[in-house]
Amino acid sequence: NFEVINYRVGAETPLDMGVAIVGVLIGIELARRVVGSVFVIIGTLMLLYGVYGSYMPDLIAHAGETFPGLCTSLLYTCDGIFGIMANVLATYVILFVLFGAFLEKCGAQKFFIDFPLAAVGHKVGGPGKVAVIASGLFGSISGSAIANTVSTGAFTIPLMKRAGFKPHVAGAIEPAASIGGMFLPPVMGAGGFLMAELTETSYAYIMMIAVFPALLYFFSVFCMIHFEAKKQGIKGIDDDDFPHWKEVLKKQWYFSLPLVVITILMIMGKSPGFAAFWATAACILVSWVKKETRMGPREIWDAIQIGARNTLIVGATMGVIGVIVGTISLTGMGLKFSDLIISMAGGNLFIALVLVAIASLVLGMGVPVTAAYLIVAVLAVPALGDLGVAVIAAHMIVYWLSQDSNITPPVCVAAYAGAAIAGSDPWKTGWTAFKFAKMLYIMPLLFAFVPAMLLEGSITDILVAYFSAIMGTIVFCSFAIGYARRKTTWLEWGILGIASLLLYWPGILTDVVGLALAGLVYWMQRDAAKLADQSVGVTQPE
Repeated sequence: NFEVINYRVGAETPLDMGVAIVGVLIGIELARRVVGSVFVIIGTLMLLYGVYGSYMPDLIAHAGETFPGLCTSLLYTCDGIFGIMANVLATYVILFVLFGAFLEKCGAQKFFIDFPLAAVGHKVGGPGKVAVIASGLFGSISGSAIANTVSTGAFTIPLMKRAGFKPHVAGAIEPAASIGGMFLPPVMGAGGFLMAELTETSYAYIMMIAVFPALLYFFSVFCMIHFEAKKQGIKGIDDDDFPHWKEVLKKQWYFSLPLVVITILMIMGKSPGFAAFWATAACILVSWVKKETRMGPREIWDAIQIGARNTLIVGATMGVIGVIVGTISLTGMGLKFSDLIISMAGGNLFIALVLVAIASLVLGMGVPVTAAYLIVAVLAVPALGDLGVAVIAAHMIVYWLSQDSNITPPVCVAAYAGAAIAGSDPWKTGWTAFKFAKMLYIMPLLFAFVPAMLLEGSITDILVAYFSAIMGTIVFCSFAIGYARRKTTWLEWGILGIASLLLYWPGILTDVVGLALAGLVYWMQRDAAKLADQSVGVTQPE
């Protein structure tokens, strides 16, 4: 009845209203069954706010609407249940989740673990570094930090514990690395597609600006693991059975072809759906290289079922997300929230970012991260825009901060999943994951204050910003762990903090001063290198 319903917008029949009420209630019940009661409570509160808005405090009051009228607006307009989230789910997410299921089924997941294991497994803190690379490879297509934690963590967490990492540290490293997959192209979860729709830019452009920040995030976790392993005296895995990384690449390189296909097609300007289809076909093709991984009709059907089930988790949230976003739009709450942030921040961008981070964290306790991004984007992006932040930068800020509920206590779902595998204390694991994932909060600051991070400005500005960010990250990781050549003293720790701050702010002068301060700490710790040399000299035969 699409055409008939479309023609009588604003003059709906009692049957239209009845169907709308049933549709909204079914959407909420579906979310309750799949996601849990917290999500339902938020949706119900939004419905109550939509109906009884005239009784609210002046700051958030509105005229109010009847319950049938509100449900009608939520079901039949493009701002409600069948809005942008439904569009992105139907257009992109289903295909990319299916692609992830096919990629896993074709045997590529083994390559995603074997390759980093061979490349860095023998290095200092090797198993932790394996977790970072494996999580990056798998997370870039999984679309879920929790799924990433559980799948790669089942292998990497026991490996880290065996190497000497404490259980809560091993359980924390994996989720801290896993959320990086949400920022790394080609898939970036569903959030990247939502961002493309909301900003009306091509997904290829979103991918292009997202690559360096995502790689920098993984680099930060990698560096923190390195310093933590040095601090705890954890060596790599000494196993002669490990093949060389070149040998693994030579034997299993073809598993990377689906990712290459999807990336090239996106860069060529093809639609995400087109790219996902042919990348999925490439998964079936590469599975036939070896007999044990070949996908026949049964394996293809299994992959389709896995993909469908994974899609339903996102789809089940669609009803309540539509209720929340639709009510915000219909009541004008978005503009009021924007004004509230600006007034509370007093025109200070840093304070505004802190307020957005808090709002994102609180919201993330009850809703999935993609939903949190969409809702906070509707509320906070206008406020950040009024404070001088570019639209695309504001969306990137909100998208990065929306992931914090995965690793930031009190509700850190991915960290709790890591704790379950590691057999460690969930609370302790959550705070440790927060420590390793601090770049999650640094990067939004760079998006806000350093436009060159998102390819704004000249080539020189971009290169200087990238160099500053890399150097700043190395020093910041040393500062965060409290270790350089040995454990830092309070004075050395403070100097490293100032050095990282100077390095993150791009500029020749700040970089020179920052590097000089970091070099000073390195020089102050020269006694650690001498002691190491002496201990080596004692153990070696004359």
